[in-house]
Amino acid sequence: MSEKYTMILAEKPSAAQKIAEALGDKSLKKSIYLKKIPYYELNYNGTEIVVVCAVGHLYTVSEMDKKGWKYPVFKMEWKPSYEVSKSSAYTKPYLDLIQKICKNAKEIILATDLDIEGETLGYNIIRFGCGKKDALRMKFSTTTKEDLREAYDKVMKHIDHGQAEAGITRHELDWLFGINLSRALTLSVKNATGMFKILSSGRVQGPALKILALRELEIQKFIPVPYWELALDTKELDALHEHGKFDDRKEVEKIYEKCKGHKAIVKKVDRDRFNQDAPHPFDLTALQVEAYKVLRIQPSETLEIAQSLYINSYISYPRTSSNQLPESIGYKKIMDKLKAQAHYKSFCEELMKGPLKPNNGKKTDEAHPAIYPTGEVPEDLDERERKLYDLIVKRFLATFAKAAVRETVNITIDVNKENFIAKGTRTIEANWHKYYHPYVKLQEEEINVDEKQELKVNSLDILDKQTAPPRRYTPASIIKELEKRRLGTKATRSEIIENLFDRNYLKKGDSIEVTGLGLKAIEVLDKYCPDILDEKLTRDFERDMDKIRKGKSNEKETLEHAEKFLTKVLGEFKEKEIEIGKELAGSYQETMKLDSFVEKCTCGGDLQIRYTPKFKSYFIACSKYPECKITRSLPRGFLAKGTGGKRCDACGAPEILLIKKGKRPWQFCINPDCPKKDEYKKKTVKKNTYEGDDDSKPSAFDQPFTSMP
Repeated sequence: MSEKYTMILAEKPSAAQKIAEALGDKSLKKSIYLKKIPYYELNYNGTEIVVVCAVGHLYTVSEMDKKGWKYPVFKMEWKPSYEVSKSSAYTKPYLDLIQKICKNAKEIILATDLDIEGETLGYNIIRFGCGKKDALRMKFSTTTKEDLREAYDKVMKHIDHGQAEAGITRHELDWLFGINLSRALTLSVKNATGMFKILSSGRVQGPALKILALRELEIQKFIPVPYWELALDTKELDALHEHGKFDDRKEVEKIYEKCKGHKAIVKKVDRDRFNQDAPHPFDLTALQVEAYKVLRIQPSETLEIAQSLYINSYISYPRTSSNQLPESIGYKKIMDKLKAQAHYKSFCEELMKGPLKPNNGKKTDEAHPAIYPTGEVPEDLDERERKLYDLIVKRFLATFAKAAVRETVNITIDVNKENFIAKGTRTIEANWHKYYHPYVKLQEEEINVDEKQELKVNSLDILDKQTAPPRRYTPASIIKELEKRRLGTKATRSEIIENLFDRNYLKKGDSIEVTGLGLKAIEVLDKYCPDILDEKLTRDFERDMDKIRKGKSNEKETLEHAEKFLTKVLGEFKEKEIEIGKELAGSYQETMKLDSFVEKCTCGGDLQIRYTPKFKSYFIACSKYPECKITRSLPRGFLAKGTGGKRCDACGAPEILLIKKGKRPWQFCINPDCPKKDEYKKKTVKKNTYEGDDDSKPSAFDQPFTSMP
């Protein structure tokens, strides 16, 4: 390494390796700092370069004067992450290396992700770690060799200071709200009952929980209302009486008697053809929603997988709000590359026969286009990575295809002068559907009857029905709702929902159920300090940060606004702290009891889920210990919760939920002799191996119920 060189700072080790390989070719030399941190030396067009990396945020906001647990707290400072949290100790050698390399660097190039988080973490390292006020900036949306070289050749002279300041302000705002509201909730319970249990809220977390809680209350308060339908079943089709829902059973019975035994004659056939436009390209939220819908991949895991595909140069940057693909990405170039993959070849060749014009949406992102495949051939993808990659490629191809042509048919059937209606829709020309197969989820109903045709009646039935409650949000639909309400950011929404699960405010599942604790938290906050849950306040802060990014406001003004608000709200909270704490404590204990219950023990006690800090794992034990010493081990590496009494469909034993952040909850049968045992073993060995586990020991699946010593 020469005395003067250019230092390139990447966000993560994998990104640093990609940049180094793109620029280095034969000159590339890999070095290892402290036997574990890689960095790269190379020569590119006569310039000596050293590529180093962070490992996410190396600096975090911390309380300035730590004098016990109290609130409100406003004095804060940025400190190295490893100084603030033991769990961030691994970041220290990364920061040490960066500080060592930057000392002799003639210039620094920031090459972190081109979004608010990437700009923030990079700027913090530059100003605190390197003692600089500015740096050059590489801008790229893919990590292909071609794009990385172009980003270096066209390096920007400055970082985006507006975006960095907005990011810094966001972190400081979230810290102010998070630490103060969480301490207020936690201390209210402690001061009222003596029980110390961490409760939390935040600038976006509170409004997000309120949205979910209001839906949960709608469901709980819902009273089903009976209604009736009159259904005609014929050999050719099924139809309902044109009235639809009857509120009066006598009315439907009267029509039933009028129609019973009479002929069913097709009175009218209306056919209407329409064009169904190709889908828009994926932005991050659309990808998360679609991946959950068609692949059942949790939104947080979708982001994790997409980030991995991006780092490996298979797709463009995923954290984007845009659903537009500009011509500058090179449509033809990408399709030429995709042709190297046999299952996309014919699609690309067919599309390239005509003009290439994607069906762009209206959403934009100043930093990145919509998500698209680079054309690089993927290697060593696991099943979920392969599925998500295929979804992204096929969505990309489908956006260039012609609109599908579909036909809706409305048929009116006369039964003794009473009209029955049958409807069906079918696809006439598939067009974009074939490029997006098998992810097109449309009902196809083809009905072929003619006017005046007599239908063969099978039955005429009165259907007893009830109105249904509103549907709960799914992990994907709540993210879409948060985006619609402009709460949170594209990169943080899934994390916010995960935090609500972690704090026991929500139950995991295909639909999101709010726990008693979550409902009580919203009830209490709404009663004593509703401003904390105000969506408008959160949106106002988002607008403030957008103004900062554009240079129309600054960090100081926004933080002063936040401190003034929190001082008022927390003052009101403190006056009612004991009442708030008493109300929260009961709900917390009840939620914990429900979350830990498995089933009644043979001794009359409750089999409950317990946690052992010594072995850092969950297990099942009886509530009457030490009188009853029955115990059962559980797979390591998961958070375990009860299911509210659900039973295994294979053996009838109780099931519990095994939860890992970002993954779909796993319903696990506690019976060691369950027929699903081999399936569980296979799943655990493939997906859930942890450093430090001793594979020579019998797994939890091999251990029957035993007694505690």
